[in-house]
Amino acid sequence: MLEKNYDAAKSEPKIAKRWEEAGAFKAGAGSKPGADSFCIVIPPPNVTGSLHMGHALNNTLQDILVRFERMRGKDVLWQPGMDHAGIATQMVVERQLMEKQQHRRDLGREKFIEEVWRWRDESGGAIFNQLRRLGASCDWSRERFTMDEGLSKAVLEVFVTLYKEGLIYKDKRLVNWDPKLLTAISDLEVEQVDTKGHLWHFRYPLEDGVTYEHPVAFDDDGKPTEWQTRDYLVVATTRPETMLGDTGVAVHPDDARYTSIVGKHVLLPLVGRRIPIVSDEYPDPEEGTGAVKMTPAHDFNDFEVGKRAGLRAVNIMTRDGHLALKDNEDFLEGLEESEELGHTLDLCDGAPRFEARKKIVARMEELGLLDKVEDHRHKVPHGDRGGVPIEPFLTDQWYVDAKVLAEPAIASVREGRTDFVPKNWEKTYFEWMENIQPWCISRQLWWGHQIPAWYGPDGTVFVERTQEEAQAAADDYYGQPSELTRDEDVLDTWFSSALWPFSTLGWPEKTPELARYYQTDVLITGFDIIFFWVARMMMMGLHFMKDENGTPIEPFHTVYVHALVRDKHGAKMSKSKGNVIDPLELIDEYGADALRFTLAIMAAQGRDVKLDPQRVAGYRNFGTKLWNAARFAEMNGVALQKDFDPLKVKLTINRWILTELARTVHAITAGVESYKFNEASAAAYRFVWNQFCDWYLELLKPVFGGEDEAAKKESQGCAAYVLDEIYKTLHPFMPFMTEELWDQTPGRKELLCHASWPEPGYQDEEAADEINWLVDLVSGLRSVRAEMNVPPSAVAPLVVVGAAEETCVRLLRHDPAIKRLARVEDVVLEQEAPKGSAQIVVGEATYCLPLGNLIDIDAEKARLEKALGKLAAEHEKIEKKLKNEKFVANARPEIVQAERDRLVELEEQRTKLAIALSRVEEAE
Repeated sequence: MLEKNYDAAKSEPKIAKRWEEAGAFKAGAGSKPGADSFCIVIPPPNVTGSLHMGHALNNTLQDILVRFERMRGKDVLWQPGMDHAGIATQMVVERQLMEKQQHRRDLGREKFIEEVWRWRDESGGAIFNQLRRLGASCDWSRERFTMDEGLSKAVLEVFVTLYKEGLIYKDKRLVNWDPKLLTAISDLEVEQVDTKGHLWHFRYPLEDGVTYEHPVAFDDDGKPTEWQTRDYLVVATTRPETMLGDTGVAVHPDDARYTSIVGKHVLLPLVGRRIPIVSDEYPDPEEGTGAVKMTPAHDFNDFEVGKRAGLRAVNIMTRDGHLALKDNEDFLEGLEESEELGHTLDLCDGAPRFEARKKIVARMEELGLLDKVEDHRHKVPHGDRGGVPIEPFLTDQWYVDAKVLAEPAIASVREGRTDFVPKNWEKTYFEWMENIQPWCISRQLWWGHQIPAWYGPDGTVFVERTQEEAQAAADDYYGQPSELTRDEDVLDTWFSSALWPFSTLGWPEKTPELARYYQTDVLITGFDIIFFWVARMMMMGLHFMKDENGTPIEPFHTVYVHALVRDKHGAKMSKSKGNVIDPLELIDEYGADALRFTLAIMAAQGRDVKLDPQRVAGYRNFGTKLWNAARFAEMNGVALQKDFDPLKVKLTINRWILTELARTVHAITAGVESYKFNEASAAAYRFVWNQFCDWYLELLKPVFGGEDEAAKKESQGCAAYVLDEIYKTLHPFMPFMTEELWDQTPGRKELLCHASWPEPGYQDEEAADEINWLVDLVSGLRSVRAEMNVPPSAVAPLVVVGAAEETCVRLLRHDPAIKRLARVEDVVLEQEAPKGSAQIVVGEATYCLPLGNLIDIDAEKARLEKALGKLAAEHEKIEKKLKNEKFVANARPEIVQAERDRLVELEEQRTKLAIALSRVEEAE
């Protein structure tokens, strides 16, 4: 006998252990002979990570697909693994060393790496246990790590191959530089922080004798009316500390103010460098002064302008964000000694960048070259790990020629060999891929894949798979044994994860798994890593994976892009807002099934999930409803019957539920196949809660309690059969409870996760129409009673007008059910509707409830009018607030959205009350 209540905290670990001991999720487990393969690779979480709501959504959707295809008999592999997470992991271990008053350089590289591996073995990967708690049915025996020996071999093979093909090279370019962590970082590791700052307007003197006419007054049409002769340019900047590295000033070619001085020069204040005024499309004539200082070594846009205009790139900063001037040959090149230059060197050399900012601004003001200062709110890029503003920094780094690799990846999506779902993400993919820049793959860290490059005495680089191969190449090159020094940098974490779909299957070896499971099927990911991971997997997969004819193979045929999980008001979750929802806390409180089902039913394509913990509580109630229904059925003799044949059932109610079951199976199957997880789960919810629990079991109560043994036996067998099919169809969404219910059904041998997915074959439209008519009729009558505030105990006759012969037969057949379920006294056929009755239409007939027999009409009318007035007042108040532009502009977006949502709720309530009032007024 089932326990009275389902205890998720007690049952989930027990079920998980049963799956583990049975090897239920190993590749191919439960598959049919000769089955097609189905493979998903998990987006590898960071080894330092813990389960957050994005992980919960991502892995729930993957698991739904994996369990669904496993039950359809496919040879399924869900490949798990973790990313070594270069910066994040190194920071964790360095913090631990700092607690012991140690620095990694005290240990040396080799010992430090040993410390990282020790931490990884002892503490890393906690997220895998958390994913198990969520119910993720990965093949945990095949766990991979991006620093594993096999994956490291794949990384070496790819790097060396691309280098020898000329697609990896070293270059001096700008990178995002973290002055705290002392490494280049990717765009994904940069956060734009909204900052209150300033815009400083500086005067740059024109070279001797050069002047121009600058407009200083304008008429109503914006035409200049007054001009001023100037011998200086005004440039505006948010970063005065970089001005000492300026090598030009850019103006727009169509900006008439500056046409006469393009090609002339200004003298850079404080240092005296002669720098040109160049024409370029980048400056916006409407922004600031229209003249933009160019610092190619410290700004990404300036770097590109500098390349077009032939400007020098002068790096004036050290790796830790201090100004480097006195011993900086690039900075000093072409400068003449002067008192002002000497003062600047003494003032700023070695100063931290923000201290240098203050000194430069103060000095410009002393010299009368500070035109004005404006308050300026702007986005300042910060490193997400180091937490300090990043610097665009000119350094030698290793790059991948992403433009060449992107071409086949673009063609694959454009020609439909890989599809994005929803389709609109293809536009995002194309926009980025068609404007792709060289990919910086080197990082100044110790933890990661060390770049397989060795340098000879004259700086010649030798890239090989091993040091022995590099030494042999160097000896051959120099004609004698030569000492080599290995490049200290490691590869960007995204480099190894770009190989994930094939490196995890054993490549570069030709393993059986690679032959069986590559190409993988669908990738489920968030939109924020389309560029950083999805695109790079496409590029690498197409370049290295070929079929027997040499045709490139995409790493997956479908990319499903899920949306963000936000808080209930639609705000992005963040620790600073204090609105982060911990999925583990929700699992502790409501169970994994409730969280999974909530995420699935809210995962509409292209729409963010607004998660309210109360919704999770609501879907826990859904599980409780199913558990209680199974227990009720068990108490009424419902049990599997070996001889039960759904095709031979006779009772209309049973033929109805079997038809609706088939429709539901079809809807769930179609929903999962098309990645419409919300539609699939909503179909399951509708069938289980409404049709099976609320109506089928309710309508069977007289049968279970009656004396017709044949009807009882058929209904017991049918209910057991339908419950079994419910467990199967709900299993991908709610695996723990369904596995428990399945296991507690007498006669079980196999696991539910290996049971066959139902086939939607049964169909009896006549039975379905009849019972759905009954459901619609009773539901309509109940709604009227609720709207009219009719006391539960009150009964009245049901007057039916215009009923056809078939309806009359149905009314007679279901008379006991109508009376019991709709609280009806008698069913009476009449030619006209009685006065003072509430009416509903079902099919061709009108059904009337005489309200005078049920309620105090005057009192009910007064109650409804009062409620409508209260709603109208609140509606007006919120509407007025939303029409206030200041409120909409200044309030937090989630507050504005909450007010809009409330307005919609009020409108829905007002509509319902208005209908009820009209019915009461008709009854007067």
